[in-house]
Amino acid sequence: MSTGAYQGFGEKALPFLKALGFHQNREWFHDNKDMFEEHLNEPRGRLIDDLAQRLADMNIPLTCSRKTSTFRINRDVRFAKEKHPYNTHVSAVVTRSGTKKDQGLLYFHVSPDDCFLAVGFYSMESDELRAFREAIVARKEQFETALQPLIDLGFVFDRENSLKRTPRGFEDITDPETIDLLRLKHLTLSRRFPGDRLKGTALLDDLVELAQAAQPFLSFGWRVIDPVRAAREEQNQ
Repeated sequence: MSTGAYQGFGEKALPFLKALGFHQNREWFHDNKDMFEEHLNEPRGRLIDDLAQRLADMNIPLTCSRKTSTFRINRDVRFAKEKHPYNTHVSAVVTRSGTKKDQGLLYFHVSPDDCFLAVGFYSMESDELRAFREAIVARKEQFETALQPLIDLGFVFDRENSLKRTPRGFEDITDPETIDLLRLKHLTLSRRFPGDRLKGTALLDDLVELAQAAQPFLSFGWRVIDPVRAAREEQNQ
């Protein structure tokens, strides 16, 4: 349970994560776990608690909880090349169900080198991604209108993992802007923010603002992928 309203991350939040990058061992972490709890984990929990309440009060169909929305500081190293045991960031998702597996999300990421907010549809199933691409082509103007509030806030598409070629079935598309969208593997947008947004309630306010601005885009995506997912589940029954 929260011991109070969110008032920002602790002043040692980023220094702790930076130090953790140098001290990737369990002994150091356990010796400094109280600092992690006070400056990072508990503030993140308060942020999630207060954000969930704000979203509910505004009737925005997104939620989050400490138990289901946060990512652990411990890394799963079973299949990782790098075996260091701890992440050097803290993060969480906000979805319709409050769980990490739900599509259509907000995400915040706090680290010494890269603090950012993100929104969208990440790692969709292949049939969902194809339906989304078809919807972009069929309703391009509607898609652009849905995106505009996010563009106005400075969010841009994440293109790091874009395909080099246009996906099969869309070869006849000639508009460069549409081709660029079709090559995206993830329909996510992000915006970096400076560390001083971790003070006070700035990050909470930013997330509420993002949740409002994201509604047209998320709704567009949900209308596309929900029937695809429902049909797949019915077929698998």
